Amino acid sequence: MASSSSAFRTISSSSMKLANPKSLTHSLTNSLLPFKLRNPPPSSSLKLNSSFSLPQRSFTCKSQVTPSSESERSTKVQELNVYEMNERDRGSPAVLKLSQKTVNSLGDLVPFSNKLYTGDLQKRLGITAGICILIENKPEKKGDRYEAIYSFYFGDYGHIAVQGPYLTYEDTYLAVTGGSGIFEGAYGQVKLQQLIFPIKLFYTFYLKGIKEDLPNELLGKPVEPNTGVEPSAAAKACEPDATIANFTN
Repeated sequence: MASSSSAFRTISSSSMKLANPKSLTHSLTNSLLPFKLRNPPPSSSLKLNSSFSLPQRSFTCKSQVTPSSESERSTKVQELNVYEMNERDRGSPAVLKLSQKTVNSLGDLVPFSNKLYTGDLQKRLGITAGICILIENKPEKKGDRYEAIYSFYFGDYGHIAVQGPYLTYEDTYLAVTGGSGIFEGAYGQVKLQQLIFPIKLFYTFYLKGIKEDLPNELLGKPVEPNTGVEPSAAAKACEPDATIANFTN
């Protein structure tokens, strides 16, 4: 260990001094600057050819948006006649006196469901189901004005939804707001004829938007509306040949 220590001591302190930082910086600067490009390209060679043009191609942009349902719906009018009968066996109608007044008043509700027959009264179709909201009592006409929202059910054929004024004292028209099954996309209007309120009513639908012609089974020649009309005994008894498939009960 003594020989090692003496070897370290023999190193001259002057040999450990670093070079002058200023002189080092100066020498690096001189060696790097100025930096010059050798044989720079002529400026004219850098200009882009202004006459360059892309080939022109014609194209057509087709909209991927599905055409509006309004433009696709059929405007052909198909007429359908049905009878609605209250045979007093369904607990209908129910009267909910929300106004809590003895006289029919705004806000009273009348849920209902009645039986539905073909216009010729030979087949049971299904039922109606919905609700009427009393808007105004009309004592001078011995009746009421309701806003009605209800549906007509036709077994496997589907259903038709309607909404609009329901007057107990005169005929009126309601809007057809849609449907299902063969009635999908249906719109138009329906005429409501009060024969005996709320026991017998006759409807004439003027349907648009239906893709196919209505089946003949629904289109029998209607019996002239009158207060004495009655469904056939077979239809009333729901015999197999006097009902449509899976009629709504």
